[in-house]
Amino acid sequence: FVDSSWYFLRYCDPDNDQAPFDRPFVDYWNPVDLYIGGVDHATMHMIYARFFVKALNDMNMLGFREPFASFFSNGWVTVGNTKISKRAGNAVGPDAYVEEYGADSVRLYILFIGPADQDMEWTGEGVEAMSRFVRRLWRIVGDVADNAPQTDGQVGSLTRKAHATIAKVTDDVGRRYAFNTAISAVMELVNELSRDSQGTEARFAAETAVSLLQPYAPHVTEELWQRLGRERLWAEPWPVADTSLLERATFELVVQVNGKVRDRVEVPADASEDELVAAARESDRVRSFIDGAEVRQTIVVPQKLVNIVLGSSGTN
Repeated sequence: FVDSSWYFLRYCDPDNDQAPFDRPFVDYWNPVDLYIGGVDHATMHMIYARFFVKALNDMNMLGFREPFASFFSNGWVTVGNTKISKRAGNAVGPDAYVEEYGADSVRLYILFIGPADQDMEWTGEGVEAMSRFVRRLWRIVGDVADNAPQTDGQVGSLTRKAHATIAKVTDDVGRRYAFNTAISAVMELVNELSRDSQGTEARFAAETAVSLLQPYAPHVTEELWQRLGRERLWAEPWPVADTSLLERATFELVVQVNGKVRDRVEVPADASEDELVAAARESDRVRSFIDGAEVRQTIVVPQKLVNIVLGSSGTN
């Protein structure tokens, strides 16, 4: 426990043969921005590390008193609802899966199983399913590389979907540490791309999908990046969503009668409250509930719903 309590300080000055470290180096790099570990880390290792850092600060060897700026507690990987461990005798080595399906598929699957802060159940079938997605990605992006035109500035539904995916993945990873939903969002983009893999917007969507998967699947994405005529994906900056393309021209208006959902209708995003009410009342399903009844009140929640409240004689 002694060395594990200060190793992160030595990492900042590993070649120093005169002292454990020089203070300017550790003060520059520390405290650690994010510590990721299980609950056992929080109750053991972090306590010891904090003690060491506070003691070294008291000795004027460090300019800070807390070693870690933030902490994210990850869940356990389980098999048969039992935590994987040598003690339980249920350890699953990755080598056989990597040999059969590739490291990218295994890495994608372990992040896709579920939320990173909750326990997740490992299955071999899941790795195989993720491998099928990787092969599908290879085929679709290959089709784009071979057949989609080299165009620029095309903006349509697929381009908007790509920018929406960039925004979601960036938020899922950067703020929420929700890697499973980030990967799921890219899968949705790949599905959309598969419907028009030779269109004018296909190349940008393919590049977006490949780029967003790079942190989890660096091998296949680097090769696909080259097939798309690009180089050194790992050196490219993270994609940035065009916020002007995130605005939808329409949205789904929920229509309620006496608080119960009776229909959903697509309406213009800039529709006024009167227009939202008119659209709600034009719905055939809604009319069947309100025809002949007294409308006592109409409640409008902008960009969300219209609730038509009927008198006591109205249908519930």
